[in-house]
Amino acid sequence: MTNSADLRAGLSPIAAQELFDSLPPLTVDDMLGRWHGSEVPTGHPMDGMLALSGWYGKEFIDAETVHPLLFGTPGHLYAVNPKLVPMNTLNRVGSALPRLMPPGGTAALRALRTAKPRARLRMVEYRGTVGAAMVYDDIAVIDHFRRLDENTVLGAMDQRGSEQTFFFLLERD
Repeated sequence: MTNSADLRAGLSPIAAQELFDSLPPLTVDDMLGRWHGSEVPTGHPMDGMLALSGWYGKEFIDAETVHPLLFGTPGHLYAVNPKLVPMNTLNRVGSALPRLMPPGGTAALRALRTAKPRARLRMVEYRGTVGAAMVYDDIAVIDHFRRLDENTVLGAMDQRGSEQTFFFLLERD
């Protein structure tokens, strides 16, 4: 079994997809709670962008109440509205962007705060397996989840128009 540290060091896109496909699916109830996230580098244009931005993770309160983008630190977390994040641009040109937080970047993210949930959990078929998935309300993205261990999940971001899957880890708080 691959551990979290190995995955944070990176995999080829094919190895990441093969690992994801080999893992058992989760249910909606398995995903409830707050999760700390990290990236699994695969050469995706968005590699490094979440860490740079200060992304903390995700919070699944119930199937209808999901905060897909949490930023900050424990005790000072805030949800950001994904509709206001230029996902399509990051997906297309992210690899060409500098890996430095621009001046005022953290303040800009705080301006995108929301108290409203911006996603839902559903059971969705992906690559031949039905499992828990997070469906964003306002953007064409579905995050699919597979179990690495009792407290660690491998996520696959399926974005319309993207040629490559973005992989990430979630570790239960």
